[in-house]
Amino acid sequence: MAEAASPRPTELRVSQDRQTFTVAFGETMSYAFPAEALRVLSPSAEVQGHSPEQRVTVPGKRNVKITGVEPVGHYAARIIFDDGHNTGLYTWTYLSELGRDFDNHWAGYLAELEAKGMSRDRAEMPR
Repeated sequence: MAEAASPRPTELRVSQDRQTFTVAFGETMSYAFPAEALRVLSPSAEVQGHSPEQRVTVPGKRNVKITGVEPVGHYAARIIFDDGHNTGLYTWTYLSELGRDFDNHWAGYLAELEAKGMSRDRAEMPR
């Protein structure tokens, strides 16, 4: 069975206020991600861990901003945030999948925050 080719973005753009990252795949698929969502759903080992049990819920990032985006080969971008986080490699496949199922990912994150007594506005220690 042949593997489907990874989508290739036709546009990557950070908004002037540094709070939104837009990625377009052709003329028909475009996703505008809040910086907060990209930060807390980072594909980095720091957030995702090396197994599902190691995954970290990241609170207090409502006002995080994107300070830079660096290309990584022909398959990903490194997004740099003003809180110092810069280890996530956002592959084109990850961004495409995140965009298609964003509402479910975001709802899951908000549910995790609530279950752990955490806030989007300030970093709190889990209860």
